[in-house]
Amino acid sequence: MIAALIIFLVMAILFGLLQGYASVRFKVEGNPLAEQINQLLPQTQCGQCGFPGCKPYAEALAEGESEVNLCIPGGHKTMIEIAEITHREPKEMAETAPTSQQKLVAKIDESICIGCVHCIKVCPVDAILGATKKMHTVIEQECTGCELCVPVCPVDCVEMVAEPVTLHNWSWPEPSQQTRGRLNRYDSTENAHLLLNKSTKGES
Repeated sequence: MIAALIIFLVMAILFGLLQGYASVRFKVEGNPLAEQINQLLPQTQCGQCGFPGCKPYAEALAEGESEVNLCIPGGHKTMIEIAEITHREPKEMAETAPTSQQKLVAKIDESICIGCVHCIKVCPVDAILGATKKMHTVIEQECTGCELCVPVCPVDCVEMVAEPVTLHNWSWPEPSQQTRGRLNRYDSTENAHLLLNKSTKGES
């Protein structure tokens, strides 16, 4: 009995050592660029980019097989960061993105919430608090705006609203097309004045 137990332990140790060696010897290295992109993505696993999760989207981006503007929860900021590390041109956000640069978050109408916990189950970042047959509420700071909680609500008490502006998330608004046009004309005028001054000094 003891001999059989010793043999079993020795075999288990040998098998463990063999498995450890194989995991090191035949380790498949991941794409470093894909890992870097994956760290930039919000990890909502919402599928709005057309891929089953953030990592598959990151891998497709690393291979040049997808566009940089498909991450709706990440928004414009994430798109710019992805474009920079992949050395690609930034693009306008995909058509499914919010028209405003302001982030959208889920909001629950607590007066009609029935506490079904459907939204809690699908939230990939645990941004919803509540319990069965108890009122639910959204932690706005944690919500990524993936919208997965909206269609599962049986009483339609979840909607997407603009995130409240605070000192922590406020930023300067981007200039309008009209303002950009004026700035471009101003730059052109300034350049013309500089060239004129240089030519005048050269003649004198």
